[in-house]
Amino acid sequence: MIQIMLSRWRQGHRTLPYPKELPPLPPRLRGLPRVGKGACPPDCRGCAEACPTQAIEAGPEGPRFDLGRCLFCLDCTGICPKGALHFSPDHRLATRTREDLLLKGDEELRHAEALEGEPLSIFRDSLKLRVVSAGGCNGCEVDTNVLGTLAWDLGRFGIQFVASPRHADGMLLCGPVTANMELAVRKTYDAIPDPKLVIAIGACAISGGPYRHQEEQLGGTSSVVPVDLFVPGCPPHPLTILDGLLRLQDKVRD
Repeated sequence: MIQIMLSRWRQGHRTLPYPKELPPLPPRLRGLPRVGKGACPPDCRGCAEACPTQAIEAGPEGPRFDLGRCLFCLDCTGICPKGALHFSPDHRLATRTREDLLLKGDEELRHAEALEGEPLSIFRDSLKLRVVSAGGCNGCEVDTNVLGTLAWDLGRFGIQFVASPRHADGMLLCGPVTANMELAVRKTYDAIPDPKLVIAIGACAISGGPYRHQEEQLGGTSSVVPVDLFVPGCPPHPLTILDGLLRLQDKVRD
C-alpha cells in the first residue's frame, strides 16, 4: 500500500488542464482544413474529385468544404498539385448549426455558441447525456468514452453519461441512424424530459458518412430529431468533443 501511495505521489496530478490551458496535441492531429490564399489554381478540381464523400466543391475562388461530410482522410491533400490544401491543428470544429459547417478554404469557422436563457441556467453546471449508437463503426463512441477517463475527467464539468434517457438532459448520438435504429432514436428522444439537447458526433451522425447514399440508413441525426450541436470528424478528437460541450455550457470562449 505504501508503494502504491508513493507511486501516485510521484505521478502527481494527471487530469488535463483544459480549458485553462491547451494540452499537448499529437502532430498528426487533423483539424480545420485550410487553403493558402491565392495558391489554388482556378481550373483545378483534383481535391473535389478525390474526396470520397463529396465534401469539397471546386470553384473559381478556391474549394468549398462541407465539414459535416469530411472524413479528414487526407486524400485531398495528397493530390493537390500546389500543396495548398492542408489540415491545421485547430481542434475547434463544433458548431450550433449545419450551415456553419459549410465554408471556404480561407474562411473562419463560426464556433459553437453557448445556450441561452433557461437551458443555459439548467445545463451550465449539470448536463446528463444518454449516448446512442445508431449504426456507426464505434469510432466516435470510443473517443466519446475516453472523456470519462482519468486524464479527461468529464465529470468535473458536471457532464456525465447516464444509462436511461429518463435520467438524461440530452442525447449524444453516433452513427448515421440506420433504418433499424430509427424507432429507438425517436423513443429515446421522446423519453428525455424537456428542455433537452441533441448532439451529433462525427460525419455519420451529421451527414450519413461515407455510405450516406445507401438506403439502409437515413443520412444522419437531423433526419430524425432536431440537433443542437454538430461535432464533425471521423472520429472527432476527444478534445474537439469536449470543446463543443463546454461551449454549450458557456465555459469556453474565443
